[in-house]
Amino acid sequence: MSLQNVINSDELKAITGYQRPADAARCLREQGVTVFNGRRGPWTTIDLINKAGGIETAPGKELSPSDIL
Repeated sequence: MSLQNVINSDELKAITGYQRPADAARCLREQGVTVFNGRRGPWTTIDLINKAGGIETAPGKELSPSDIL
């Protein structure tokens, strides 16, 4: 897993609009996103968000915009 795929606590707060990390994590968990609790707050990955949204890729295959639409 590449670190550029990791979404940290500050990014989760910006994405969800919640100010508290625990609220942002709860919001994502309610939508089926796997969120981990780390020393610096909750975090997840782009792949886990995509998986919760029903978008999965085969190993070694990257998504293109036509795969999503």
